[in-house]
Amino acid sequence: MMYPTFARRNSWLPTVFNDFFDTDYMPKANATAPAINVKETEKEYIVELAAPGMTKEDFNVNLNQEGDLVIKMEHKQETKDEDQKAHYLRREFNYSKYEQTLILPDDVNKEEIGAKVADGVLSVTLPKNIKEEVKVERQITVG
Repeated sequence: MMYPTFARRNSWLPTVFNDFFDTDYMPKANATAPAINVKETEKEYIVELAAPGMTKEDFNVNLNQEGDLVIKMEHKQETKDEDQKAHYLRREFNYSKYEQTLILPDDVNKEEIGAKVADGVLSVTLPKNIKEEVKVERQITVG
């Protein structure tokens, strides 16, 4: 089978996300995988993951040995009917598990990464390293 050559792009976002998610060679393992948004501002990147009904205890966010961002989500929910005079005809258990590894761009300050869950969304903030412009001011001697 012949594979097409993927053109590399200057921006890490299309390369990481489009090449990973939009290929026929890597089928989506979980059809119910949460949606991911990525925003970029002047000072940071923000990764948003849809997580309705999840709490912060359902998440594990860390950097692996290669320096990649790993987001793990695991949620167990049991629906019970406590009626003692009835027997179960149907009882539902709900279990969700998801894991995603994201390759971070070189300009992320890995020491300052933060995450929070609010309103059904996990937000991971990836601050950029601030490059200080050094202005070189000096007198040049005319010879």
